Amino acid sequence: MDATVCNVTSRSIHAKPLTKLQQAILDFIWSNTTATAEQVRAAIAADHPLRESSVRTLLRRLETQGYLAHSVEGQTFVYRATAARGSVAVGAVRSVIERFWAGSVEQFVLGMVDEKVLTPAQLEKLARKVRDAK
Repeated sequence: MDATVCNVTSRSIHAKPLTKLQQAILDFIWSNTTATAEQVRAAIAADHPLRESSVRTLLRRLETQGYLAHSVEGQTFVYRATAARGSVAVGAVRSVIERFWAGSVEQFVLGMVDEKVLTPAQLEKLARKVRDAK
């Protein structure tokens, strides 16, 4: 089987936060390791009814942004994630911290405590992790 592999450099990787549609596409690919445009279209059709050409455009954009790479099997592009789910999540959180707390992780965590998003038990677990990382 002949296969061509195409990757994009990290020049613009993760430059902007993902849209819900981009997130849905990545979630599907992360769950399935690889996917074609048709597989992606079918998987997201219930929430995002799109033509296959629109899905191909979205996949190309995600590839340009550094989230995906593709190989060519016959005449079909097969996409795979190049960015791990965890690193994308960390990037999204960093973006939120930059936008709402001027880059202060401390202010972010304090806000999560003030709004009761983090429990005392979770804070203690975080504190232990920080202590153990030193």
